[in-house]
Amino acid sequence: MKRNLFLFLAGLFCWHYLWAENTPEWIRISTSETDLIYQTAPDGRLYQTYLGTKLLHESDLKHFSTERKAGSDGTVGYRHGEAYLTAGGGDFFEPALSITHSDGNMSTVLTFVSSEVKRIDDNATETLIHLKDEQYPLQVTLHYVAYNKENVIKTWTEIRHQEKKPVYLNQYASSVIYFESPKYFLNEFSGDWAKEMQMSSQELRPGIKILETKLGTRAAMYMYPFFELGLNQPVSENQGEVVLGTIAWTGNYRFTFEVDKVKNLRVISGISPYASRYELKPDETFTTPEFIFSRSDNGSGAASRGIQAWALNYQLKDGKGDRLTLLNNWENTGTRFDENILCGLMKESADLGVDMFLLDDGWFGNEYPRNNDKAGLGDWEAMKSKLPHGVPFLVEEAKKAGVKFGIWIEPEMVNPKSNLALKHPEWIIRYPNREPIYYRNQLVLDLSNPEVQDFVFGVVDKLLTENPDLAYFKWDCNSPITNAYSPYLKEKQEHLYVDYVRGLYNVLERIKAKYPHVPMMLCSGGGARCDYGALNYFTEFWASDNTDSIERLYIQWGFSKFFPMKAICAHVTSWNRKASVKFRVDVAMMCKMGFDIGLKGMSGDELTFCKQAVATYKELKPVILDGDFYRLVSPYEGNHTAVMSVDKLKSQSVLYTYNIHPRFSEDLYPIRLQGLDPDKQYRIEEINLMPGKESTYKENGQVYSGDYLMKVGLRLFTTEDLSSHIFLLTEKK
Repeated sequence: MKRNLFLFLAGLFCWHYLWAENTPEWIRISTSETDLIYQTAPDGRLYQTYLGTKLLHESDLKHFSTERKAGSDGTVGYRHGEAYLTAGGGDFFEPALSITHSDGNMSTVLTFVSSEVKRIDDNATETLIHLKDEQYPLQVTLHYVAYNKENVIKTWTEIRHQEKKPVYLNQYASSVIYFESPKYFLNEFSGDWAKEMQMSSQELRPGIKILETKLGTRAAMYMYPFFELGLNQPVSENQGEVVLGTIAWTGNYRFTFEVDKVKNLRVISGISPYASRYELKPDETFTTPEFIFSRSDNGSGAASRGIQAWALNYQLKDGKGDRLTLLNNWENTGTRFDENILCGLMKESADLGVDMFLLDDGWFGNEYPRNNDKAGLGDWEAMKSKLPHGVPFLVEEAKKAGVKFGIWIEPEMVNPKSNLALKHPEWIIRYPNREPIYYRNQLVLDLSNPEVQDFVFGVVDKLLTENPDLAYFKWDCNSPITNAYSPYLKEKQEHLYVDYVRGLYNVLERIKAKYPHVPMMLCSGGGARCDYGALNYFTEFWASDNTDSIERLYIQWGFSKFFPMKAICAHVTSWNRKASVKFRVDVAMMCKMGFDIGLKGMSGDELTFCKQAVATYKELKPVILDGDFYRLVSPYEGNHTAVMSVDKLKSQSVLYTYNIHPRFSEDLYPIRLQGLDPDKQYRIEEINLMPGKESTYKENGQVYSGDYLMKVGLRLFTTEDLSSHIFLLTEKK
């Protein structure tokens, strides 16, 4: 009897164990609008079973299954993909993770261990999913942070092992996500110097499409770390299912889009594995960059506003703080200046009404003076021939003039003609046995080296220690890595591209910790650095050296898809003199506005206009820089464009309209506004008018309901070439 009871209980235990082992577990990652759902399969592996509109009922999760789907060749695979696809695990498509184990085996199979959820704040939760390889002591943790209100998810991966010897990471993506749709359409962004953020579109077909950079430092010069994905239709601004994605990494990245044999699309995002096979020692953890995405059922506009809000609330340095208007000297003087000229420009800055004067390149170097781009980088002492009293004198003179003082630096770079290059050749990235390849007459310092990190930090630290009132840095980076060899890393050259960025972040983290309130502009020969990894340490970025106001309409349109207007620097300059000063100011005014132009060359009316525009901009900064941004009419679709910003209370809005090159007798359609309260009444007033000019619009001074403005719209475009108009909409109480 006892024996039978024992056998019964043992069988019951085994049945319960097997049942429990094969019972699927669902993991749900949710925002206000999106669900990302994973489920364990009978083989213990974890699969994505859903990514789409948020489900209303938790009970519906039981209907998901890791259903198999036959391909045209008769082979069978899961309808949805593995959560973190590995090489050697039975899937023949591009993996997220590829490892060479210490015994030479190149296969990895990850099974589910457990998951946990942590609350970050009232709006955000973090889900951790723990996976392991049953045959090797390898652990992988997938991290997902869901931001409820912003409808944004960010995800990254940690890889760790306890093998007796190092393993080698051949591919180590941040994430892989899957989509099931009849068709997929990709918007990508590419460019070059002065041609930043140019948008192009294509339908994704079976096979692989890769967006990638191999430049090391000036990483976004040719291909930008962003994408828009339209499901079943091309990306549209206000309708259709759209996904926007980006990666927080200031170096080589790769997005892989693969339509597989069962017509699923997998998107793999992470560091580019190019020349970056990484050795991972036992008990070390490799942490990938964050991949950030938002999806919407209402087009690209809604998704991008989610990312913009997330950036202001969580990622951008001082995202909720103010921004300084400024006058920069670069296009006015170049490197040809002295103390008297600069002091005069400080007074002009104060007269213009901006907050700060920014001194650009050319202020440093003595034995190798920085009078052009051929010498001086690395020698960060004030040039005595130009600035006999040094930087402290300039800071004090700016204070006397009534403005703050900011300064340009490029501390990651070195000219061969510099004391630094002569004293520390071992700090420079260059081949030991080949002639160096120069880009803009300079080379890159080796930030994988802790001594170089100390030096770069010291450039900023010394300036701020000697000048506590120094208010701003413009941090430039004008060269990609052209000679990819690190004297410091020696036999681990494949670590260079990864360890460089980590070294840069170490420096920036130290600066942020010691000087948390100093604003900094991220610049890279224009807009070749513009990622959320760096923008954790920078308050804003320089979108392009091309300040032609027409070109800027396209550049700013593209960048606005992924960044709040507070982060995008736009300056009024002398590029394209065919455009009026008003047109140039009106274009810059939609972003973080500054000036880089000789004021003495302006007419009296132009200067008066600029002063009034600065005053108006300062008054409206809460709407322009902190409001919700709407793209209304695309410059890619015609000869006109329009955008608007709406404050959080929907009580005030700024509407920008631009007539680029209208055609003879073309049809001009109403502009339908967005983001307003349909039940509120709004008075419309044209602002930013030239002195002595009055608005010619019959709509000026009229009151309309938000419902009318959004459904019917206003005919505000004209046939006047290169003309612009800005309107203030104010709720009528």
